[in-house]
Amino acid sequence: MKGLSGWRTRSVGMLLAVTAWVVVFGANAGLRGAETRPGRIKIEYLAPEDAKQQAVYNLLRERQALEQLQRLFSPLRLQTELTLKTAGCEGIANAWYEHGGVTLCYKLLDIISQPMPSGTTWAGITSEDAVVGQFLYIAAHEIGHAVFDLLDVPLFGKEEDAADQFATYFMLRLGNDQARRLIFGAAYYYKKHLQNPSVTLQLKAFSGEHSTPQQRFFNLLCMAYGANPATFAEVVDKGYLPKERARSCQREYRRVARAFQSLILPHIDRDIARDVLDEGWLGGAPQ
Repeated sequence: MKGLSGWRTRSVGMLLAVTAWVVVFGANAGLRGAETRPGRIKIEYLAPEDAKQQAVYNLLRERQALEQLQRLFSPLRLQTELTLKTAGCEGIANAWYEHGGVTLCYKLLDIISQPMPSGTTWAGITSEDAVVGQFLYIAAHEIGHAVFDLLDVPLFGKEEDAADQFATYFMLRLGNDQARRLIFGAAYYYKKHLQNPSVTLQLKAFSGEHSTPQQRFFNLLCMAYGANPATFAEVVDKGYLPKERARSCQREYRRVARAFQSLILPHIDRDIARDVLDEGWLGGAPQ
């Protein structure tokens, strides 16, 4: 499949993310108790039921996508195991967390692996950026749900919005250029819902636990702009994010950052985070 070239050429750019545990979480709060320990993430590649999904299955195993996620999130200190798995999911395009497990469906991974239409550019990103950004965002979102559950993290507001914030905050810690490409790649997943300036939706669209795709697009870019207005200045300059919303984005970002420092930081093992970084997957020093 043509669209799968992004996985091959960039090795699902998650390797870029190994700096995140050190940069995001800083010092180790060191929960040194018998009840919690790092390295409790397990992985499974379930064979697809549909032969059409075999190429995605083979490529994920070839590139060790789950192994990379497993290593990336290994500094988490958990009381129980968390399983990350890919599965056929009876042909549905979805991903979810439930009962100590994150499931990523082959159909969804196939959809995001499709390249941009020929001649299409958006925000200066490539098809590979879009594939990598969407994959990492989806995986980190579901792992966010797992973190909230397994660490008993208290939340105000909708959990789906909080999981989006978890994923965005994590990706923003990867260094300015990397973060820019991955954030815009993730936003590309929702861009198709913003083709017209006026949108008509059925009332039912506002009843779900997820925010609408349009809201998720703007929330994602607002977090990015709030974290680094210089790096992400174009989201306002080019009209991707309304100026009225942009005014509050730094405040929104700071609130999420404080929540991470208070609620997630105590559950990170810095020693293991440094080991992950020292493996040299990035080929350079952390930014």
